[in-house]
Amino acid sequence: MLLIGMFTLHTGSALAVTAFAQASPATVTWLRLSWAALLLLALGGRSLWRAVRAASRRELGAVVILGTASAGMMLFYSEATARIELGTATSIEFLGTLVVAVAAMRRRRELVWILAAVAGVLCLTRPWQGELDLVGVGFALAGAVCVVGYIVLTQRVGAGFGAVHGLALTMTVGAVVSAPLGAPGLVAAPDPDLVLFTLLIALLFPMVPFLLEMVALQRMSRTAYSTFSSLEPAVALVMGLVVIGQAPALVQVVGMVLVVVAGAGAARGDGSRRPAVPDLAAATAADPHRPEEGARPEEIGAASGRAV
Repeated sequence: MLLIGMFTLHTGSALAVTAFAQASPATVTWLRLSWAALLLLALGGRSLWRAVRAASRRELGAVVILGTASAGMMLFYSEATARIELGTATSIEFLGTLVVAVAAMRRRRELVWILAAVAGVLCLTRPWQGELDLVGVGFALAGAVCVVGYIVLTQRVGAGFGAVHGLALTMTVGAVVSAPLGAPGLVAAPDPDLVLFTLLIALLFPMVPFLLEMVALQRMSRTAYSTFSSLEPAVALVMGLVVIGQAPALVQVVGMVLVVVAGAGAARGDGSRRPAVPDLAAATAADPHRPEEGARPEEIGAASGRAV
């Protein structure tokens, strides 16, 4: 399920690149966020509104910050993939995930994985050739910074609302935050075909991957999950080749291997056999005021792969 989710996610990302010929990356991203928000709000149903009414101001504030970080992450990633290869943009953004993973272990020797990933990114971008798109790389790095905030806040929001509710609220905030950047383009040049196409993309990313991950997270240890997740940059490279014909050079393949090895090495360095997300009993024991009625195990914990 995790691998299917990754391939689905990056199929959606690759298809989004093809939509940039019809509208700006900001408009395409806003439409994706809006569709995802509408679908998830419908999925949340009445229990979502009960959760919102019961939430504290601090919990709602965390949702607003997380939604803003999520919007920034997707907007910057879209702007990056409009300028540089899909696999390269994903690898640079993956640096945010890797930094958080290594920092959590607090062991200096684990810094070798950061160095390996940086070397891999250099191989992917090939700055010595003089063809490096600095703007595209800058957008990808900005996305990596947003990923750090996304990781830090997602577990807090997931623990307070549950994954489905937390993701629905996050996507809603993201759609509102990105509207000033994305909506004007659609208003100026309405395109029904683009609107329907972005519905398909929203199903591919984030709907299907995140829902598959919620189930997969219950069946894997945190280390195993993180190790598999390190394949994501490679999956992005493959889908960029298959869907939009972005063929990598040999040195870029070497760079991709370095990034994947760095991610897997950092994950194995954790050595944890604990579940990737806590079960319902553990979550309830940690917070005796947490409502149990209607809650499901898959609604506890992280909303997506970057949350672990």
